[in-house]
Amino acid sequence: MNTKPIIALDFPTPEDVTAFLSQFDESLFVKVGMELYLQNGPSIIRDIKAMGHDIFLDLKLHDIPNTVKSAMKGLAKLDIDLVNVHAAGGLRMMEAALEGLKEGTPAGKERPALIAVTQLTSTSQAQMNDEQQIPGAIQDSVTHFARLAKQAGLDGVVCSVHEAKMIEEACGKAFLKVTPGIRLAGGETHDQKRVATPQVARQEGSTQIVVGRAITQADDARNAYQTVTQLWED
Repeated sequence: MNTKPIIALDFPTPEDVTAFLSQFDESLFVKVGMELYLQNGPSIIRDIKAMGHDIFLDLKLHDIPNTVKSAMKGLAKLDIDLVNVHAAGGLRMMEAALEGLKEGTPAGKERPALIAVTQLTSTSQAQMNDEQQIPGAIQDSVTHFARLAKQAGLDGVVCSVHEAKMIEEACGKAFLKVTPGIRLAGGETHDQKRVATPQVARQEGSTQIVVGRAITQADDARNAYQTVTQLWED
């Protein structure tokens, strides 16, 4: 799995994506989320792939097992590198997602890596307890979902930096821990609750980091990306 910082392309149009990516002369790892994919469809994946970039398709699928399996079977044909589901969909749903990816991956191609969302980094302890009606610490919920994802055969999870070390202890070092909510020191947290810097993410055991506005809204996006990469890799 590519370990470069994953840039969240939170843009609405292909023109915005092209304008942003044209600032770079290297292969990137980018995240295509719901805003971009649902407004533009599979063509945006093909366009970005044609530019030579790896793609994390962040759709967080959560539905009955058969529906998720069928959806994943179709997504596997798009030549994506990483895709995800919601662990709250349950063990059977995650197993079905993996089955769909395997069935849909063209012969001779490597199956996209599959990870599960545990608790969103915008979710606070109070929200989990009061709104989801899940008692206990948020770290316990995240670790439970991570174990369930591993049992289903998934490659890893989406989690906050602050749970990465516990997940490594529970699921092993090779289990992917993809961590959004990455900010540079002094940067705005926006709607994220559980955030961290690239250095802390590396120290805590994240295997991949996802960075959005700290790069995409920077005055010099290329320089911001280089700064994040250096902090992440050093």
